[in-house]
Parts: sequence; C-alpha cells; structure tokens
Amino acid sequence: MELSVNSKVKKAIFLLWLLLVPPGLVLTYTFFPPQADINILDIIGFLALASIVASMPMIINGTPVFLIQWVSIAVFLRYGLFVEMITVQVSVLVLLLKLKLPKEGLFRLPLNSLMFFIVSLCSGLVYVSMGGKIEPNFDDGGNPIWIALAYAFFYYVLHQLIIMFFQRVVYKSKESYFGKDFVWESITTMITFPLGFVLYKLHLDMESSALILMGGPFASVALLLRAFSRTQVINEYLQKAAEIGHQLAEQSKVNEVTDLFLQKLSGMLPIDYAFVIEVQENDQLVMVRRIENGTVLPNRQFAMKKNQGISGTVWGTGKPVLFGTKKEWSHIVSSHVPDDAESILGVPMMKNGKTMGILVLASRRKRAYEKSLLIIVDILCSHYAIAVENARHYEQAKEESERCSLTRLHNYRYFERVLNREFNLLLQHSRERLALIILDIDHFKSVNDTYGHQSGNEVLRELASRIERIVGEAGTVARYGGEEFVILLPEATTKEAYNLAELIRQSIASWPFILTENIEGEKLSIKITASFGIASAPNDADDALALLRHADRALYVGAKRAGRNRVAAYVK
Repeated sequence: MELSVNSKVKKAIFLLWLLLVPPGLVLTYTFFPPQADINILDIIGFLALASIVASMPMIINGTPVFLIQWVSIAVFLRYGLFVEMITVQVSVLVLLLKLKLPKEGLFRLPLNSLMFFIVSLCSGLVYVSMGGKIEPNFDDGGNPIWIALAYAFFYYVLHQLIIMFFQRVVYKSKESYFGKDFVWESITTMITFPLGFVLYKLHLDMESSALILMGGPFASVALLLRAFSRTQVINEYLQKAAEIGHQLAEQSKVNEVTDLFLQKLSGMLPIDYAFVIEVQENDQLVMVRRIENGTVLPNRQFAMKKNQGISGTVWGTGKPVLFGTKKEWSHIVSSHVPDDAESILGVPMMKNGKTMGILVLASRRKRAYEKSLLIIVDILCSHYAIAVENARHYEQAKEESERCSLTRLHNYRYFERVLNREFNLLLQHSRERLALIILDIDHFKSVNDTYGHQSGNEVLRELASRIERIVGEAGTVARYGGEEFVILLPEATTKEAYNLAELIRQSIASWPFILTENIEGEKLSIKITASFGIASAPNDADDALALLRHADRALYVGAKRAGRNRVAAYVK
C-alpha cells in the first residue's frame, strides 16, 4: 500500500507528527505525571515485555495480529497515561523495525506513532472523565471494573476507526475494511483482554515476577504459532509450485513458458527486476528475458564467465545465492543488476545435473527474500528448465513439419492454414484485400533430364532464396509442390501483386543459376524462366479455394499458354 501514498501526503504525515506527538507527550507528562514512587526497573520490565510482544506478532489463519493492547491495559492501570504512551510508542518502533520497512515506507513510523498517540490520549481522557483512577481496586467489584472495561473497549474501537480512516484517506484504498484481518484481530483482542487485567492484578501482588509469569507463556505460544504458520505457508507454496509445474508443462512455446514462469513468480515474491539467463553450448551466458518494474525490456548483451558476477557465481557453483542488502553483493561485479537493487536471489536452472540457465531476481527492498523460499524457487526453476526443453523440442518438430526440407520454405500444409486464416480476417472485415501469386518454373523437367535431379534441387533452393529476399516481410512464401511456389500478400492490390511478380520474374530470367552438382561434374551456368498467375480477393474470389483456383487458372491460361515467362492476372 505504500506505493499508493504520494510524497505530499508523506510530508504532511511527518509534519503532523512533529506538531502533535512530541509536544503532546510533554503536555501529558505535565498534566498526567507518573507516580513519584515509581519503580524504574518495573517500567523497564514492562517495556521489555511490550517489545517482545511487538517483535513476535501472532500469525492466525495466515493473518499477522499484533497483540499490544493487553500489555498497554496493565501499564495504564498500573502507572497511568504517560507511561502507557511511552510503552506503546516503544512497541510501535520495535514492531516497524521488525517489519524492515523499505525507504518508501518509512512514513508508516510517524503515521502509526501518531495513531497510537491519539488512541492513548483519547482513551485515557475518557477513563478519567468516567471517574477512573490509577491502580484501581477490583476486589470490591462495581464501578472500577466496568470503567476499566469501558476504557479497553473504547481503546480498541477508536483504534479500528482510525485505521479505517487511514485506509480510506491516506492509502486511498477501496477494499472492504471488515475482512479476514479485521475478524481475526477482533477475536484475538477480545480473547486477550482478560490477560491485561490479570497482569495488572498479578503485578500488584508479585511485581516483576508477574512479567515473567505472563510474558514467558505468551512468547512461547507466539513462537509456536509462528512456526506452525510458517510450515503451513511452505506447504502452500509447495502445492503452488506443483500446480505451476503442470501449467508450465502445458505450454508449447518457449516464450509462453518464460512469460508464465515469471508471472507466477511475481505473484509469489516481491520482484522489481527479473533476468532469465541461458547457458549456451559454447559456454556463453545469454540473457533471454529482462523485466524491470513489470515491463519487458530488450535483452542486454553481456560477457560473463564462470564464477564471475552473480550469474557466473551461480553458474560456476551450481548453487543458489541469497543477498539481503546491497552491501552483501556490491563487491561482486554484475553489470546487468540495477544500482538501486538491494535484495538479490540467484537460482540455477538444472536438468539432469547440468546448469541450463540462471534466474536472477532483485528487489529494491532490503531482505525481501526469505531462505525458506529458496527451495520453492529452486523447484520452480527445475520445472521451468524441463518445460523450456520440451517446448523447444515441440517448436523444432512443428517447424520441421511446416517446412520444406529442400528449400526451407513453408510447405503447403502451413500455407493452407495461413490462407484460411487470412481469408477469415477478410470475411470479418479485419482485412480489406488479399492477393495471391502462383509461379511455376518453365520446362523444369528438361533441367532434371539434362543436368540431373541434384541440379534441379540446386535450382529450387536458389529460386526459393531469391523469392524470399524480394518478398521479405510483405507476405508468406511457400513451396506449393514440385516446381510450383505460392506467395500470399495481405492488403496488396492486384497491381502491387503484379509488380512484385514481375520483379521476381525478371530476377529469375536475368540472372543465371549456377550448378555445381550436375551429372557432367563441372560447374555450369544455366538460365531458366518462370510463369506467374495472380488472383485477388474479394474481387476475384469469395473463398480461399476459389482464390487458389483462379490464380492457378491465370498461371496456365494467361501465362503458360501465352508463351511462358510472363505474369498474368485472373480475368473473370
């Protein structure tokens, strides 16, 4: 939520804290001073107990709950408003230090300090106005107990109202406040209310021993709950890792695998920078994906050797690295890691005991990654390495099934799919026009008969190369079959298709083809020609097959029968 708070609001919070909290503490000390016979060691004991409670939030159902109020109730009833304020302010400081706030979140310290100051002051004034006294006597029952209960209830309600106000005004959040966190905090606070009164009564009778008697079990329970919660979190992450592994395995393209992998990681970890680096066969590291602040950027070229830099260290050792602050890794040369990064997590991507790549994650926050998550990311990297390998094999097999092995052009299967797709776009008015060129080598059989089939293959390969160079990105080139080739041109007019076909025709007729594998055994230079047929949609055809048929008719009727080595357009 810190990112939604602009700098002006943060400055206003710091200014408001300066104007209210320090002067307010001085005035509170003036009007509500602590007792003259106060025991400083007891105060230190309460401060220590409050600090321990603040540093060990209880994790209940995945929700962190900071149970400070039961300690503050005992302190207030025992020593009054000023000591309670100091105790709570120290607790807030300890709590936020425990959370390791990033630089942009430091405004939360004065914000929470201000909130608890207002809650303490207002609750204390309400207690006094109801006739409440310091060190009330609960033995006789009656008003002292009810006034103390009213104080505790008002304290909690006011605290929640201020949090709700900050959520709406400071953080601009539109989420419902009365969610899971609110329910669990309310339940646990109500349950622990009696602890505050018990601690107060025990301290009256036992003094410092009461702090140990109450604080010890509470700290033990908090630690057990945290350990249990952490185990649950790790189990949930392991389940997520298994699910993500299945999702990665379902992807058939390498880019899709990488995108999904980083998307899932970003949902689990605080990531400002992510780099996926591949180890190539020549033992070179190549960056295949670079994401900064959620944006995919062009990959950087860098030369990295084993045991050099963060990536090289992971590569050389085959072990993950984890750094909590920039000081821990600044001595390692890493040209691709941004200067403002603090936390870094580097994990090898292993397959069959071999490092296939390296994942480097970075955050501007200090200590953003816990050691317990290393095993999760390591498992995900293994899933990723296998999924990439499978996707690469699939892409290679798909490419081979869609390519002519001789010319390396697309084959008719691929071309037919593209033709149908483009014609559907035309029918949906996403395309305005579509042009098709079919060309056939003139007297190609005589080339095979005279020079051999190997020479015929040389002609086909060279012809395919010339067509691809001329067409470029303007259309799709495919081998239609035998010595026939097709060119599909989206958004091209009949005239534009005619001009392109004429350019190709001239490149074939004007420049000889060199034969090195002919049956004569000598290097030969021959000339060939080709004939072209053109049809366009929607003018000439209402469906994909009609477009092919009409272009083919133009080829044989308009070009072949008219003498060959020419371009002809379909005429209805």
